[in-house]
Amino acid sequence: MIVGSLVGLSLVVTIATGPAVDAPQKAVQMSSRQKSAAMQPLLRSATECIARSVTADPRFAVQAKTSDFGDLIVDSMPSCTGPVRAMIEAYDRYFGEGSGEAFFMGPYLDVLPMAVGKWVKGTEQ
Repeated sequence: MIVGSLVGLSLVVTIATGPAVDAPQKAVQMSSRQKSAAMQPLLRSATECIARSVTADPRFAVQAKTSDFGDLIVDSMPSCTGPVRAMIEAYDRYFGEGSGEAFFMGPYLDVLPMAVGKWVKGTEQ
């Protein structure tokens, strides 16, 4: 009888304290500057992971001559899923649900080849 009561109580507590799955997530209440500062380590982590993967690719030596890293960046994504996913999820948390993927597919990917090129040049010295 006590076991049944405990199971029932644990179900009630789990439901009462669990996340609201259907409720849309709101953006965190911070200034734009604070949100940007909070995102910087995640952006850096994702970009460095991609850049390391690009430089580790055997095709890198050929691509580096033309600074055309597009194919290498695309091929690096599976090995950098963790940092990229963390960046997207944090962006969703700070700027609102769905904004992370839009940021990744738009502004982030627009500047990623240039950022990888700068990272590569910075590590060659």
